[in-house]
Amino acid sequence: MTVMKSVLGAAAMFALSSHASLADPALIYDLGGKFDKSFNEAAYRGAARWVEETGGSYKELEMQSEAQREQALRRLAESGANPIVTTGFAFADTLNTVAPDYPDTTFAIIDSIVDQPNVRSIVFKEEQGSYLVGMLAAEASKTGTVGFIGGMDIPLIRKFACGYVQGAKAANPDIKILQNMTGSTPAAWNDPVKGAELAKAQVSQGADVIYAAAGGTGIGILQAAADEDILSIGVDSNQNMLHPGKVLTSMVKRVDNAVFDMFSAGADLEPGTVTLGLSDDGVAYAMDENNADLVTDAMRAPVDAAGAKIAAGEIEVHDYTTDSACPVQ
Repeated sequence: MTVMKSVLGAAAMFALSSHASLADPALIYDLGGKFDKSFNEAAYRGAARWVEETGGSYKELEMQSEAQREQALRRLAESGANPIVTTGFAFADTLNTVAPDYPDTTFAIIDSIVDQPNVRSIVFKEEQGSYLVGMLAAEASKTGTVGFIGGMDIPLIRKFACGYVQGAKAANPDIKILQNMTGSTPAAWNDPVKGAELAKAQVSQGADVIYAAAGGTGIGILQAAADEDILSIGVDSNQNMLHPGKVLTSMVKRVDNAVFDMFSAGADLEPGTVTLGLSDDGVAYAMDENNADLVTDAMRAPVDAAGAKIAAGEIEVHDYTTDSACPVQ
């Protein structure tokens, strides 16, 4: 695989591999790193699958600081990379600045909408997948109290929380849901110590299932839940294997499929906005050998029935990003 390497110095300069084709696609990971076991790693898996299936090569960059965003995008565009895929809402403002300067390059952003004629925007209906894992949390809880811990306090993460609460209440109207956010800056995505502290605080209040929607911070949440002998719920990637028998399930966003499809389209990637939900296999809850003993058929039946109704439009899950008045708390 041909990749783009970063040379981190005072000027934050970047160097492109000399073996890369000028027409290679490119992928820029957000803060937290490529192998964050969550959102970024899902994007990496999509790129890796594209390499395996096509024999192609691509450029990549792991963000080290907020200051690198614009320079990284410009250097990639000037190298001829096309398309250039960015992961995370934090690239939105930078793309609005950079994309107009390179009209012959197609850019893409995952988790935000950028209204530019050469930008593909990919967003997900996280509230739908969160609804399903909320149902499972309520079904699995023995204390009648479940928790949610988000990363950075932004509407996108509130979207996860609202869907989770709706699903939990649908399964058990009397369920109690504790909610915390890790912080209000990008550092909230990569603070496993703070995540563990919040998880332990929720356990002390009776939570026996905790949903972590916090990027790299979630690793600390899942670890603390396992240490406290309660269940957790992973996010973005399938995190069931991190603590087999202790992770109830994971709310999977098919970021991997989005990256694979965009790399496959190459320079012909069309701009515009694509929204992926249950009906598009864009979100799901994860089942495998690591949680098979935790989720019974009796638990899955109503969850799958609700999923089918959501996909068919018969159940509407609230989207916090379009209306911040979550109907349940």
